Amino acid sequence: MKNSLIISLFLFLFPLNCFCQEKNLSEIITSISEELAANNTDPESVAEFTERLGELSENPVILNSASESELSRLFFLSDFQISSLIDYIHSTGKILSVFEIAAIPGFDRQTVEIMIPFISLEGAPPQKKDTIRWNNNLLTNLSFKPSENDTTSVGSSVKLLTKYRFRAGGFSGGLTIEKDQGEKFLSGIPPLPDFLSANISYSGNGIIRKIIIGDYSARFGIGTNTNSGLRTGLSLSAPGFISTRNEIKQYTSSDENNFFRGIAASLSYKHIDLTVLYSRNNIDASYNDSDTTVERSVKTFLSGGMHNTNSLLNKKDAVSVEAFGVNLSGNYKNIRLGFTWSGDRFSLPVKPDRSSAESLFDFEGTRNNTYTLSYNALIKKNMFFGELSLNNNENSAFVQGISLRPADRLSVNFMYRNYAAGFFSFHGKGPASGSGTVNEHGLTATFSFEAAKHLFLSGGCDVYRSDWLKYRNSGPSGGVKKEIRLKYTPAETMTFELTYDYRMRMSDSEDSNGIPEQPGTTTRHYRFSFRYLLNENITITSRLDYNAVQPSGSNGVMLLQDLNYRFRKIPLSLWLRYCLFSTDDWDSRIYCYENDLLYSFSIPALSGKGSRSYIMLKYEIGKNAELRIKYGLTSAESGSGIIEGKSEIKAQFRIWF
Repeated sequence: MKNSLIISLFLFLFPLNCFCQEKNLSEIITSISEELAANNTDPESVAEFTERLGELSENPVILNSASESELSRLFFLSDFQISSLIDYIHSTGKILSVFEIAAIPGFDRQTVEIMIPFISLEGAPPQKKDTIRWNNNLLTNLSFKPSENDTTSVGSSVKLLTKYRFRAGGFSGGLTIEKDQGEKFLSGIPPLPDFLSANISYSGNGIIRKIIIGDYSARFGIGTNTNSGLRTGLSLSAPGFISTRNEIKQYTSSDENNFFRGIAASLSYKHIDLTVLYSRNNIDASYNDSDTTVERSVKTFLSGGMHNTNSLLNKKDAVSVEAFGVNLSGNYKNIRLGFTWSGDRFSLPVKPDRSSAESLFDFEGTRNNTYTLSYNALIKKNMFFGELSLNNNENSAFVQGISLRPADRLSVNFMYRNYAAGFFSFHGKGPASGSGTVNEHGLTATFSFEAAKHLFLSGGCDVYRSDWLKYRNSGPSGGVKKEIRLKYTPAETMTFELTYDYRMRMSDSEDSNGIPEQPGTTTRHYRFSFRYLLNENITITSRLDYNAVQPSGSNGVMLLQDLNYRFRKIPLSLWLRYCLFSTDDWDSRIYCYENDLLYSFSIPALSGKGSRSYIMLKYEIGKNAELRIKYGLTSAESGSGIIEGKSEIKAQFRIWF
C-alpha cells in the first residue's frame, strides 16, 4: 500500500512527463455529465445526463435554425441563454463560428466548450421528396462480477441491457430490454424480459409538433406538477440554472417505475401550445402486512427496480397507476404563461404506516389531482420565473426565481421554494435539496463569473429547512450547502480546477436518551484536478480529493491518475485508471466518476482503505460498429486487515447504419 502511494504521488506531481490525447466523445460525455450532475449521486440523474448527451452527439442541434424547440434540445442551457441565442440569430443572421457564441450575452468560453460536440452550424442535409433516410442504432451491454455469487438470487449474476433506436424522417422509435444482476431474464405469463420498454414517435413543424405512443417522459414548467424526465437539480456551481421548458420525450432510460406508458401529443398554433397525455402503467409497491389477499392496500411505492428475490418479485407491478395530464401555455412578447392539470388514479388504496409521526401528512387514498400555474418573463437581461401547484387537500408547492445579468460575463441567480408537508404529486419533481419535493422551504443563490481570460469562478449557497418530521429527524431540521469552483484553462491543452464544497445537515443523534438531539453533521470536501493534452492521441488527468467530517473527526483522501491513449495505426482506444483511497468510515466516503460503456455511467463510492483501478478498451470495427470491454478491480482492507478484491467485467457491442 505504501509503495503504491509513492508511485501514484509521483504520477500526480509530475504529470507533464506523461503523454495525453485529445478527448474522444466518450470522455467528453463523461466529463460533462460529471460537471452537470455535480454533487448529485442519484444514478438515474447521471444516467439521464449521459444518455441525452449521447443522443445529442448522434443528432446535433442545428444552431442556426433559431427554433426554440430545436435549441431547447440543449437541455443544459438556461432559458435566458436560449432566448439570447434566438434574439442574436434573428438580429445578426447565421452564426459562422463557434467562437462567436462566447460574445453573446449569457455565454462564455466554458459554456461554448460544452456545446461544441452537440451543435452544428450547417443546416440539415437536403433530402429528396421520395427518399427517407433510415438511421439505426443497436447496442448490447453485458456485465457481471466474478467475485460475487449470491445464492439467494432467483436468476443469473449477469446484467444485460439492449437498446435499439431508429430514425426515419419525422418518425423515430426504440426498444429497451434490461435484466439486472440476479434477476430472471424471462418471467411471467407470457414470459417477458424483466424490463421491456418500447415507443414510436412523430415530430412535425406544423400544428402537430410531436406524438408519442408507448413509453415516454414528460415535464411541464419547473416540474412540481409533472416531471418524469430530467430532474431539476440544485447544483450550485454547474453551468446553467433552473429550466422552465415544457417537454414530452421518448423514454430511453432503464428506471422501471418513473415513466408514462400510453400516448402523448404536443400541438402548437401561433403562440399557443397544448400538450395532452394519458398513461396506464404498473409499478412496484409493498402491501400492508395486515391486509388479506382479497382486500389489499399499498404501504409504500418502490423505486429500486430490483427483482432478484422471491420477495421482490411479489412486489413487482403490484399496483396500476392511471395518469392524465393537460398543459396549456401561451407566449406574449417575452412572457410565457402556463396552466397544468394532472390526475393520478391508483388501482389499490394507498394507506401509509401511521405508526410514526413523520408519516402524518403522507398521501392516502386512490386519487390525486394537481393544478399548477406557471410563468417566465424575460425583461432586458433578466429572467423571472415562478410556479404554484395545489393538490386535492389544497397543500401547495411554490417556487419563485430570478436570473440576473448585471454584466455580460456575470450571472446571478436566486430561487425561493416552499413545499408543504402534505403536498403530493406522484409524477412531480421540483428543485429541492433532497430526493422529494415535500416538507421543505429554502433559498438558493448562485453566481457564475468569467473573472479574466481563461479564468472562471462559480459558486453558490443553499439554505433549507423542514418544519415537520422526516427520516432521521424527530423534530424540525435544516441544512446548508455551499460550493465554490475555480477553473483555469491557460491553453486548450491544459485545465486546472479547484473546488470547495461544504455540507451541513441536521439529524438525530444515536447517543441521545429521551428526545434525540439534532447536532449538525458538517462535511467539507476539497478537490484539485489537472488535465493535460499533449497531442491528439494521449491525455492524462490527475486528481486529489479530501473529505473532513465533523463532529466525528472522520477524514478521507483519494488520489487518482488517468491515462487515455488512442493508437494511431490501429482503431483502438485505451482508458486506464489507478486510484488510492483512505477514509476513516462511510461518512467520509468519496464519490468518483469513471469512463464507462457508451450511454452508461459508473460512480463508485470509495470507503475504507484500498485502491480502485480499471482498464477499458474500444475497438472500432469498420465505420459502423465498435466493441468496448472494461475490467474494474476494487481492493480494500477488511475488518481483520485482509485485502479483499472485488472485480467487475463489462462488454458492449454497438452497431449503427
